[in-house]
Amino acid sequence: MHQACNVLLVYPRFDNPSFWDLTAACEVIGRRRTNPPLGLITVAALLPPHWAVRLIDRNAEELTDSDLDWADLVMTGGMLPQQPDTLRIVSLCNARGKPVAVGGPDVTSSPHAYANADIRVIGEAEGMIDDVVRAWNAGTRHGTFEAEKFKADVTASPTPRFDLLNPGFYADASVQFSRGCPFTCEFCDIIELYGRAPRTKTTEQMLGELDALHALGHSGNVMFVDDNLIGNKKAVKQFLPHLREWQERHGYPFTFSTQASINLADDDALLTLMREANFTYVFIGIETPDDDALVSALKKQNARRNLADCIHKIYRSGMTVAAGFIVGFDGEKSSLAEEMTALIEAADIPLCMVGLLTALPQTQLTRRLRREGRLHADPDTSLFVASVGGDQCTAGLNFETLRPRQEILNDYRTVLQRVYEPSAYFGRARRLARVLVPFKPKSTLRAKAVINDLLTLGRLAWRLATRQRELIIPFVSTLAACLLHNPTAIKPVIVQMIIYLHAGPFARYVVGQIDQQLAVRDAPDSREVGVTAPAQAKVANVA
Repeated sequence: MHQACNVLLVYPRFDNPSFWDLTAACEVIGRRRTNPPLGLITVAALLPPHWAVRLIDRNAEELTDSDLDWADLVMTGGMLPQQPDTLRIVSLCNARGKPVAVGGPDVTSSPHAYANADIRVIGEAEGMIDDVVRAWNAGTRHGTFEAEKFKADVTASPTPRFDLLNPGFYADASVQFSRGCPFTCEFCDIIELYGRAPRTKTTEQMLGELDALHALGHSGNVMFVDDNLIGNKKAVKQFLPHLREWQERHGYPFTFSTQASINLADDDALLTLMREANFTYVFIGIETPDDDALVSALKKQNARRNLADCIHKIYRSGMTVAAGFIVGFDGEKSSLAEEMTALIEAADIPLCMVGLLTALPQTQLTRRLRREGRLHADPDTSLFVASVGGDQCTAGLNFETLRPRQEILNDYRTVLQRVYEPSAYFGRARRLARVLVPFKPKSTLRAKAVINDLLTLGRLAWRLATRQRELIIPFVSTLAACLLHNPTAIKPVIVQMIIYLHAGPFARYVVGQIDQQLAVRDAPDSREVGVTAPAQAKVANVA
């Protein structure tokens, strides 16, 4: 006889103001969050079909007593910035005598941080979920289950339970094609979690997932959440023609976004395939314009190239680029702020995630800093929990820096202040409008999409008129320039402007935090974390 079980999946909250929060932008487009919890709905699909499953995303809705009363087992877990709320969920379940299982990347990197969880699932779920189910059915309510690293067969991963999602909560849908990355960046934890040999799903799997989303009525953007979609170029090139054909058969219901390495710009064939499949947005980790710092951080694939030219080539393939930058590398020059802002302006990248270098758990960087005696404390507990949450924009430098810490913080402050000053940001958006060459597929006009776009414009106009009037002139002038020079780029440019409703105030918030820290830092060898934020802090004009 099959044993029934009520499983409550709880996705933890990102507490502090975060670069990726995008609350203001989500309000304008009529959604609560950008992306759904793909990991948890994949776990849901791996559970026995006779188990009842519910999902609560604490970033979009409240977890109630009745939710917990219903559950026999609570499953939770997430990334490092979600650690504080994950621990709160564990404590809540402990207090109610409710068994709680924690999985995901953070417990995999820092299992001891979750000692109070009844069940710890370390590694990729496909590698051991059957063991967890068998143990539960046998009456086991405590234990640690660990998968062999990098061995999970993603071709056996089922279609995620998209039906568990409230479609009104999220701006995008999410899918995953591959796990792992071939590069060896010292500061990155992806290769520690998923390995350096990217494992990919089959074409049939991916098209099945898109079929499921389409059947549920989703249209709009689908994000490939791969940490580097092109990590296995051979596999992705074999898949993309099928993706293009699927889009053509269905009237191009989706645009796609993803993350990729800068060597995407080196492959004309790959750029063409992505363009024809309707990829419109890509996030690229540029990190720094300093070649010596890139080489020392083992990110050699970014060094010795004209980064601005690479970005412009991607623009000509129809994809808007957002980029990640890091301040605080060993070996970076004192001229970093000037060089970084100059690169951002030359590349015409409106949205830039600029953060402080962070020694994440289990990375090559953390191991090296520990050997050198430069690591402040165990980063998985001191960095995010002691600072009450955050991301690499609001917490970092959890080690002794080679450059004077105040110099690094001043450079960080300078970059943020310059690139998110309205005239600079909107200037880059206007230049983007001139160089972007969007793909124009023969898509089916969808009344739902038109209505959503009109509602978005209405909410945008209301917000500008009532809450952020200082942005009316930059918005209108950028919109007019785009209509004059390249009207086909109007939608991606409007998206970049909407994102500024969050990114601009968030940058000013971080600058304020740095100013407070610099005002009290007298000792050059202070061991404080780079930037911290109180739990009750809010971003001005965003919340």
